[in-house]
Amino acid sequence: MPSIKYLCTLGAIYPLAVQGALNVDLSSQASIKSAAKLVARNLMSYYHGDEPGQTPGILPGPPPNGAYYWWEGGALWGTMIDYWSTTRDATWNPQTSYSLIFQSNAPSDNYMHANWTASLGNDDQGFWGMSALSAAESRFQNPPPKSPQWLTLAQGVFNTQAHRWETTTCGGGLRWQIPLANNGYNYKNAISNAIFFNMAARLARYTGNSTYAEWATKAWDWTAQKQYGGVGYIDEQWNIFDGAHVETNCTDINRAQFSYTAAIFLQGIGYLWDFNWGNTQLWETRLVALANRTMGIFFPGGIMVEVACELPDKVQCTTDMLSFKGYVHRFLSQTAMIAPPVRDIILPVLRSSAAGMAKSCTPQGVCGFRWNRGKYDGNTGAGQQMNALGALTGLLLEYNRIMPVTNTTGGTSKGDAGAGGNPSDQGIGEFGELGVKDQAGAAILTALMLVSFVGCLIWMATGANEGPQWVDERAVRIMSENTYFNVETLLWFEMDVR
Repeated sequence: MPSIKYLCTLGAIYPLAVQGALNVDLSSQASIKSAAKLVARNLMSYYHGDEPGQTPGILPGPPPNGAYYWWEGGALWGTMIDYWSTTRDATWNPQTSYSLIFQSNAPSDNYMHANWTASLGNDDQGFWGMSALSAAESRFQNPPPKSPQWLTLAQGVFNTQAHRWETTTCGGGLRWQIPLANNGYNYKNAISNAIFFNMAARLARYTGNSTYAEWATKAWDWTAQKQYGGVGYIDEQWNIFDGAHVETNCTDINRAQFSYTAAIFLQGIGYLWDFNWGNTQLWETRLVALANRTMGIFFPGGIMVEVACELPDKVQCTTDMLSFKGYVHRFLSQTAMIAPPVRDIILPVLRSSAAGMAKSCTPQGVCGFRWNRGKYDGNTGAGQQMNALGALTGLLLEYNRIMPVTNTTGGTSKGDAGAGGNPSDQGIGEFGELGVKDQAGAAILTALMLVSFVGCLIWMATGANEGPQWVDERAVRIMSENTYFNVETLLWFEMDVR
């Protein structure tokens, strides 16, 4: 129970109510819960997977059948688990539980269903795994005994990704895409490796198994600053960059920065610190440094901005990017609870950012994207609703000092250390040098892809294509800022860039 002094401090920091926007008193738990319920209901209005003829677990999509890729369904259920954990409103628990099980790819239990192969990335799979792990850590209702259990699903994701850790290019790391034929397979991105690091750290803490912590350390060391032997996705100022291509040995680093990558790394560090793993003072130093940098970059003026695409004069975010704020608020609030050294760095900023969020919503709980304009901007969607809900549940987490459980502090989810299925069935593993036949096959595949790509350009130029058209402005900007550019890079950007 928070002390009277603590609650009074919160009341002094929060405005008593945000008028003319979302009707919420940010100094009142009851008011925050009421507002969260309204926002959650509007969020779930985007979900149709429980309707006849629809696919359980996913938001409308993937493109061109809807705006949302498969991974954002996994992010939705993680958001709803946090909603239940902080409000105890079980209204949406049946959909949450059923969806996480339906998409799990039983009996392999690894969230690698063949239906999503065309856009299956390690980051996509990882978001589903993180949500399953959140269910275990929050004591979300366990599935029926014959269904895969939350911890087992998280372990299944981790095991398949550990098998795909590849040292033949860039000295280690996970590739972005999983199937070899997918655009982006030649790219090793920070977010995939951040999620792998995050899950390893959290599994170590939940199970007490130090093997997971060793993997987390390996993932961190590979990603980290070059002067410490890493690939350099994290620099000396604690910026975290997007990734690089294997053809250059991961030296053509794309310097775009996205908020959720930093938050996912930060949460993982917090868990390792709490697990008391290795040199705890070193992890604390990293924790404080990355927290300071993350709050400085993504919370100008104390309100969150997705700086890579939310520009002063326009918003050029993809559907994916429109949802990052919610994950950041959720993961940072959880980090602050588990790691006291960064509470004073993180929590005051999350509070002021949540106040900005409330002003971006209507009294009916429909929320826009820009939080720093002091008004509703009309830019709506499932991601924007998840953002608002993440900010509200983060406040409730702070009020109630909710800590994630472990298998020794009340956790009841059953695990399977060998979950994930047969690695030989996954289509991905350790790759050696290409032989002559492999190189010939790769050359033919590249030629076919190039012909197909040129054909697509002609098809689009003739106007014969129907349906929505768009330009990924972030892709255009990144291409213009990087000297490394070839057909593979262009093909990579044909996919949604995260």
